[in-house]
Amino acid sequence: MSLMSRSHWILTALVLAILVSMPLLLPDFWLSGILGRSLIYGIVALSITFLASYGGFISLAQTMLAGIAGYTVAILAPTAIPASASAVSYWLAMPLAVLAATVAGAVVGLIAIRTRDIYLLMITLALAVGFSLFAQSNIDWFNGYEGIRNVVGPDLFGLPFRTHAVFYYVSLTLAALLYVLVLYVVRTPFGLVLQGIRDNPRRVAALGYNVAVHRIAAFAMAGFIAGCGGVLITFYNIGITPGSIGMTATVNVLVMSVIGGLGHPVGAFIGAVIFTLIDTFAATIYDRDRFNTLIGLVFLGIVVASPDGVLGLGKRLTGWGKRKDTEDGGTPH
Repeated sequence: MSLMSRSHWILTALVLAILVSMPLLLPDFWLSGILGRSLIYGIVALSITFLASYGGFISLAQTMLAGIAGYTVAILAPTAIPASASAVSYWLAMPLAVLAATVAGAVVGLIAIRTRDIYLLMITLALAVGFSLFAQSNIDWFNGYEGIRNVVGPDLFGLPFRTHAVFYYVSLTLAALLYVLVLYVVRTPFGLVLQGIRDNPRRVAALGYNVAVHRIAAFAMAGFIAGCGGVLITFYNIGITPGSIGMTATVNVLVMSVIGGLGHPVGAFIGAVIFTLIDTFAATIYDRDRFNTLIGLVFLGIVVASPDGVLGLGKRLTGWGKRKDTEDGGTPH
């Protein structure tokens, strides 16, 4: 293990230890309303970052996939209003919801298999908007515009899931596991082939790899990640509506990914924290009727100053990227 790799994991462990201690330091509002919310939306943003950084795909369908998981767990939830005849326990509903998002991710990959760049963006955007409108118009399954309410999640260790500490620790644990999963997968043969496809798909195909299958598998994995986030978001919001997975939500998650930085999985969570802080306090800082203007100005400022987001800006300021390249024997950039 190289020195930079070792220091990276030491820093990761230190940050994780600080996050674990947060319930002892922060009030409930900051614990669940800021950090917890950042973690669950960061998970959905992580699915975008995974596809963009290691596959070369910018997908706008990830909020839709999170919504598919959210609606699945809501329809099957035993406490949901309106109640469903197909209700099961939360412990069965949650894995079924994530499975539904994973399968839907593979379907999105199958649809978008031969497209890239702006064409991929438009196809995935059309899918996301189409699903939101379908949910809004469907009464039998999704209860139309009102959505499904009272999806509170299971009890854990005898405590309601929405207990601030319980919700925070579950969100933190799942976010950490998915973050490590992405870092592991991109170092496996599958991940290396995926990165090869990102750089030169024709050369990878010439080596005998099935480019289409790897792309579909990448979208399926991204769907799995987004589905995990979608389940937690549904519990956080105590339900789900078409508005929570519509155009605004889709753009918000994309903004989180971009301002954090698409070059590394941690950028998704950095962007989610920044966006959540601005979204929460912008009305107080600027103007309650124009708080979206402040969000837009911050987004533009970050992108103009650093096209690769806050993470890229931090690397340039600290020289981390140059040190890593030099140590690995490459040319500093």
